Amino acid sequence: MRDLKPGPHFITTGRSLASDPHAAVEEACADIDSRTCCFVLAFIPNDLDPVEVSRGLNRKLAGVPVFGCTTAGQITELGYESDTLLLLSFPKSNFRCSSILFEELRPLDSTEIAANAQRQAERFRHTAGWNRLALVFSDGLSKQEDLLVSTLEAVVDGLPIFGGSAGDGLQYEETFVLHSGKAHSNAAVLLLIETNLRFQGIGFDHFLPIGSEIIITDADPEERVVYEINGAPAALEYARLVGCSAEDLSPLVFAENPLLLRQNLNYYVRAIREAMDGHSLSFLAAIDDGLIMTLGRGKEIIETLEAGLDVRDNAGNAPDFILGFDCVLRKLEIEQKQLSKQVSDVLQTRRVVGFNTYGEQQSGLHMNQTFVGVAFFEPEKRELS
Repeated sequence: MRDLKPGPHFITTGRSLASDPHAAVEEACADIDSRTCCFVLAFIPNDLDPVEVSRGLNRKLAGVPVFGCTTAGQITELGYESDTLLLLSFPKSNFRCSSILFEELRPLDSTEIAANAQRQAERFRHTAGWNRLALVFSDGLSKQEDLLVSTLEAVVDGLPIFGGSAGDGLQYEETFVLHSGKAHSNAAVLLLIETNLRFQGIGFDHFLPIGSEIIITDADPEERVVYEINGAPAALEYARLVGCSAEDLSPLVFAENPLLLRQNLNYYVRAIREAMDGHSLSFLAAIDDGLIMTLGRGKEIIETLEAGLDVRDNAGNAPDFILGFDCVLRKLEIEQKQLSKQVSDVLQTRRVVGFNTYGEQQSGLHMNQTFVGVAFFEPEKRELS
């Protein structure tokens, strides 16, 4: 029977608010036992040098693989944070892993990525009775996540893939992923995992479609830039639709008024990154000429968060922990509405740990303004024969 410990039982967490990367590594690693650790996930805040952090982790946790990325915020056992180095240690007793680094994402060679991913998956020996999944961390500024995750989903047969795009605190300058003791830009990491824990995938947002259809009439798909909406300059038409002036467009306006794309009876957010010169709009996910979209309007974000995280196993038990990938634009809206404390309380109660992303990946799709996660439950108890 589980005790009432508020944090996870099956992983160890470490955190540090230190502004010096070496001091942060030392403090965050204090409770991690490298002898029993299978791998570590590291989520790095914007104010720490990822190169120095990765080097420090490689020295401190010699022999333990470290994966992860830079972030636009962290989700720790205290809820939302912004300046915390967060480490998650996964023990050998419950986890096995294999990894592959995809370099030079842009331009993306889908044939080579498919071949390498399939080869790695075939080499990953299956332990009887254990469950398998995959995590992907990608450069959040590569603009390649859509093709990357759809390619991986097609070739890594039978492994559900969950992930998040690396961030840098809404600076949109450079993002990194961690692999083999180094920080890499223009790259992605695929992590194949086996575990004797049971798990469920989670994915939700808090938007409903409103109003009439919106047509993208001129776009550059490769750069994710839209020049015209409904035949008019994109930023001007978008501002008209949401009821503000083009001069007042901001990350908060974009966060509260996303465009939604319908696919397979579901609506997915295509978040706007920024307004650009010439009244064009830059997006954080795939966009193309001729797409028919609709404006989204938010539902009550606390209620949808509580409902989305209220997952149980077949016996009605709550997860031991939830690994969460939560879009930074959700966090921005929450902060602007002064709901950070309430949201952090929910995340803490539900044992969510993870990071704020520039995009989320699930079921072969790259999304925005979504919470994607994996809920891990205690291993199934097997009766002795």
